[in-house]
Amino acid sequence: MKSLLPVLICLMLFIHLHAQDSSVHRRPKIGLTLSGGGAKGLAHIGILKAIDSAGLKIDYVTGTSMGSIIGVLYAAGYSADSIEKIAKNIDWDLLLSNQVSLRSIIMEEKSEYSKYDVELPWVNNWFRLSTGFLEGEELWLKLSELLFPLHKIKNFNDFAIPFKCIATNVSTGKAVVLDSGEIVPAIRSSMAIPSLFTAVDYDGKKLIDGGVVRNFPVKDVKKMGADIVIGSNVSSALLAPEKVVNAIQVLMQVAFFREAEDTKEEVPLCNIYVPMPLEKYSMISFGSSDDILQFGIMEGRKLYPVFKSLADSLNAIYGNNDSIQKKLPAENKVRVASYEVRGTERTSTAFFIHQLNLYTDHYYTANQISQMVRRAAGTRYYSKIVYSLQTIDDSTCKAVFDVKENPLTFAKIGLNYNQFSGISAILNVTSRDFFTPNSRSLVTLNIGQNFRAKAEHLQYLGRISNFALKLGTQFDQFNITTYSNYKEAGIYDQAYFKADARLGYSTSRNVLAGAGTRFEWTRYSPSITSSLEFQGRNNFFTSYVFLRQNTLDRVIYPKKGLRIDAELDWVYRQHPDVETHATGTFQDTIFSNSPYLRTMFSLENYAPLSAKSVFLLNIQSGINFNYENNIMNEFSIGGLVNQFHNQVTFSGLREGSFYSPTVAALQVGLRRQVFNSAYLTAKANVLFNNFISTSSYFINPDFLSGYSLTFSYNFALGPLEISAMYCDQSRRVLGYVNIGIPF
Repeated sequence: MKSLLPVLICLMLFIHLHAQDSSVHRRPKIGLTLSGGGAKGLAHIGILKAIDSAGLKIDYVTGTSMGSIIGVLYAAGYSADSIEKIAKNIDWDLLLSNQVSLRSIIMEEKSEYSKYDVELPWVNNWFRLSTGFLEGEELWLKLSELLFPLHKIKNFNDFAIPFKCIATNVSTGKAVVLDSGEIVPAIRSSMAIPSLFTAVDYDGKKLIDGGVVRNFPVKDVKKMGADIVIGSNVSSALLAPEKVVNAIQVLMQVAFFREAEDTKEEVPLCNIYVPMPLEKYSMISFGSSDDILQFGIMEGRKLYPVFKSLADSLNAIYGNNDSIQKKLPAENKVRVASYEVRGTERTSTAFFIHQLNLYTDHYYTANQISQMVRRAAGTRYYSKIVYSLQTIDDSTCKAVFDVKENPLTFAKIGLNYNQFSGISAILNVTSRDFFTPNSRSLVTLNIGQNFRAKAEHLQYLGRISNFALKLGTQFDQFNITTYSNYKEAGIYDQAYFKADARLGYSTSRNVLAGAGTRFEWTRYSPSITSSLEFQGRNNFFTSYVFLRQNTLDRVIYPKKGLRIDAELDWVYRQHPDVETHATGTFQDTIFSNSPYLRTMFSLENYAPLSAKSVFLLNIQSGINFNYENNIMNEFSIGGLVNQFHNQVTFSGLREGSFYSPTVAALQVGLRRQVFNSAYLTAKANVLFNNFISTSSYFINPDFLSGYSLTFSYNFALGPLEISAMYCDQSRRVLGYVNIGIPF
């Protein structure tokens, strides 16, 4: 508290002299300046909470980069408590990425989304490296939702609190003060960090992060008329030479060199200067957002006496200031009378509007417009969709959409290592509208110790592409270890081929139902025989109906959501040609070719228990009804990662440990984030066999129970997972390793 006394004395002296000046009869104006600093800028919220608690009224706000985001929310009329709640509920990983939410992706596309390590667009007749810059589609949408009530206000001085933010003109290298126009692009310009975010075209200028030249815009709040300035600064000084150890740090050091000099001039202009010692965090430490926010709250509590004394002194001299209340405009929906779409070349305006499912003369809320934009982005035709609302009259507006299209063709590369399938390079080419309009075609190869290949053509139908015809074929070849009494006994070479045609209908982005028919062919031959083996082939047709739901929030390590995959099959007459090996030689055996009914069901559920803990539930079942003396369509039990058809994963056993015509498994687990991108997951499961149909060939136990403990780290090549697992029946501890996402 002693360190705050000089500040209090100076402020009281200023107020006294201000009041004694006969030429001044107005209440002193208080300005607030919030610096940039990326994730560290979340600490500003703690200062705002202290200001609100003290009852101190702010008259002007300026900010740069993250400071502009926090500042504009406060200037718009959000309370500090509301801003804190917003910050805690934001998915920062999604917001600061080039991805849209998995929930926005068309159901037919979710299995391919965000699956590959590298995606190379086809541009000017060749595959090009991506720039790596973030468009930040989800960031645009989140800002548009939060600032939706301001859509009619084009002069930032007319906000609940007058506001300005700072950007940098790429052409001149000079600071640009943004105080009018569209607020969302202005904020996005102010925080377009060089080498991370794309530049923004704004009012004929190409703008980047204002922190490059003016990260702490105190002089701008003074120009607005502030007599007393509160400045919160979370930026750190330039790194010492010995701490600049990589290319990113070099770029950031060079980019913000001028800003460091400017800040030296800005700090003395503050009456209350709040430096934030956050050196152990970086601009991208959003994984530590809760810690940074709490640090800011603690700093705010230290400053509360200063803010309270200032507010009380001003009220004592000039009267209570409660009449000046900052309010967020109440408008929560608009009537869209017309629209304009800019930037379409390979697609059409009609196609874009249909994907939005936009109708004129309808009322829409901010959330509804965001969901419409996400729906269009979920088609994968667009990398950026930005909208603004132009007022036509008091009751209607024009929606203007600026879009950036994705190239129609991408080459994609992934790497995977799994203890079962070995090391693989996964190569994919995906093209849209290659054969027909509004379609997606792809070819994928898995090249490694096991060869796999698939080709698909997906044809969308309907105004909003809610019908889809899918034609596909796939070939897999695996070397599969066989087991006897839980120990390795031999090796099989399994080849599997299918050709599939189906029609699906999506009731939403998260639900898909339909029907189809597929042809399946299987060949099974031993490479190293054990005491009981078989070899041969089988083929058959299957007609099926299916229901799928996927509300997961992300592809890797979901935090919440549900995934259901249910299928009911009618397997037609088969054509088995199989020999058994029981007495040292292979002998012809007659297996049934009778048709039968078949069901498959899988459910995954993820429920957050806290910010870093997630409860996992997994239910799997597969039932072959009337499966009497049939062969080659049993369910394969074992493995931690789902990799091939008819597999039922089980913590505690290797892939292919048992084969059963009737399986039901229940698994529960807990995943805990131990530090950024690192997780510890514990699972326990039970499995039941033979409760409806039993195999006439395979012998498997009626009950199994097992456990696994997995350490995982999510890095550039995908998840690195190292597991130990145990089965009560085998009484063996097994290791398991998986790197990346499998085929």
